[in-house]
Amino acid sequence: MNIAEFFDAKLFMAATITLIVIMDPPGTVPVFLSLTGRKSPAVRAKAARQAVLVSLLVISLFAVAGQAILSYLGIGIPALQGAGGLLLLLIALDLLTGKGSTDPEVAEDVNIALVPLGTPLLAGPGAIAATIVYVRQADGHAGAYIALGASIVMVHFVLYICLRFSGVVIRVIKESGITLLAKIAGLLLAAIAVQLVANSVRGFIATP
Repeated sequence: MNIAEFFDAKLFMAATITLIVIMDPPGTVPVFLSLTGRKSPAVRAKAARQAVLVSLLVISLFAVAGQAILSYLGIGIPALQGAGGLLLLLIALDLLTGKGSTDPEVAEDVNIALVPLGTPLLAGPGAIAATIVYVRQADGHAGAYIALGASIVMVHFVLYICLRFSGVVIRVIKESGITLLAKIAGLLLAAIAVQLVANSVRGFIATP
């Protein structure tokens, strides 16, 4: 019996590397700290847990029924990229202008974990599109589906570790560092947002 029938190691490695590169766990730390750095360790831990769970839920949902959902709603990947880019741009502008509240309510903590951390920052258009592509590659093989599921869980475990222990960075950079980090994160988020919108426009142009 071929081991690939139970677990496709090649697809597992390919999917894990691809999702790690796209979701960029170390790169999410500055944005996470810029949004939660002034909160208590308990609230930060809660936000990290919720953000990763939301991302896992979204990615898993699109892995199971992503193509069907997009087809039913008549939505293409370019539209998904454009929407994610515009949402990230709004968050980036808020970070750059410093208009966000420095002492938000608890309800807002949950909202931050859902949007923009859980989605579209973690479970963004790129990760969703890659997941749908790998589901197509699985092509009905149980071992490939198991490998893809394990890959998704592995990537989110890495994401959680990076976010959960990001408090170590706070003890080093202090309050002024968090403010600087927010500006840098805002600039990076704006660049990511513009790239997503550009990819969306290219996708619409290339679509017959």
